[in-house]
Amino acid sequence: MISTSQFKNGAHIEIEGTIFRIVDFQHVKPGKGPAFVRTKLKRVGDGAVIDKTFRAGEKFRPVRTETRKMQFLYADGSGAHLMDLESYEQLALGEAQVGEALKWVLPNQAVEVLYVDAQPTGVDVPSAVELTVAETEPGVRGDSVSGGGEKPATLESGVVVRVPLFVSTGDRVRVDTRSGEYLGRA
Repeated sequence: MISTSQFKNGAHIEIEGTIFRIVDFQHVKPGKGPAFVRTKLKRVGDGAVIDKTFRAGEKFRPVRTETRKMQFLYADGSGAHLMDLESYEQLALGEAQVGEALKWVLPNQAVEVLYVDAQPTGVDVPSAVELTVAETEPGVRGDSVSGGGEKPATLESGVVVRVPLFVSTGDRVRVDTRSGEYLGRA
């Protein structure tokens, strides 16, 4: 059993037969009354995020999780198709399971697939990725003197991010996958 004092971001717990991933939690000890834990949980089945409060010391069944390295083959309208790099078996994950992760992944790239209780539930991407700028407007000479600025740039995966004016088409850039922010040149 796992107690509320052992909560960690990213851990999985089961509540009333449903598996949740802990997105955020906060231990609260008010001046009057018992302590409690305020959490933000993401339902593994459909990705819905809920807020829930528990009494301090409440216990839950921990959920066994593992990641397997797979190769992203392609995405169609219904989801993503992946191949296990060890057994060469192909796996199809639905749109709800892969979510926003696919916009940071290129075909034939290796990704980690999260398995919860031996069932594939989603794709984990690194916190930052390096991609090539496929299209952006050229920066006008003298624009950067005014303290910089930003312009939209379409990356090779198709996602659009804001980049500084000096970035041009063909440059490799580093982008934060959680916020979509430009981090620097690669």
